[in-house]
Amino acid sequence: MNAIDRLKNKGIKKTAHRLMFINILQKSAVALTEEDIKQDMGELYDRITFYRTIQTLLSAGIIHRIVIDNKNVKYALSEIAFRNHQHMHFFCKICHTVACIGEVPSYDYGLPTGYKGEEYEVLIKGICPNCG
Repeated sequence: MNAIDRLKNKGIKKTAHRLMFINILQKSAVALTEEDIKQDMGELYDRITFYRTIQTLLSAGIIHRIVIDNKNVKYALSEIAFRNHQHMHFFCKICHTVACIGEVPSYDYGLPTGYKGEEYEVLIKGICPNCG
């Protein structure tokens, strides 16, 4: 699905910033930091528009945020296969890439009575195939 279709499906107005943001993430096999995305935007980068774009795309479910630790956050497209964010993320301790992993079966966390899980943010840290 291209960037225009992603925005159209969510009823969001297409702007140059939004289209470029989505296109940058579509070209990457791994999740990207804000700095990675800023660099790829080049001359089009504008700080205020950039952060508004992130919030709009997050709210619409077009992208998702992956928090590695307090200072390391990355972004990836929310694929249809991961619609409810029911997938894991793998963080490589050597190259610091983050990949969305959907082939791993989800785990039943057995929450106490009365609790209903809606989103799971599972982060596995280790060594990726490229580094291992």
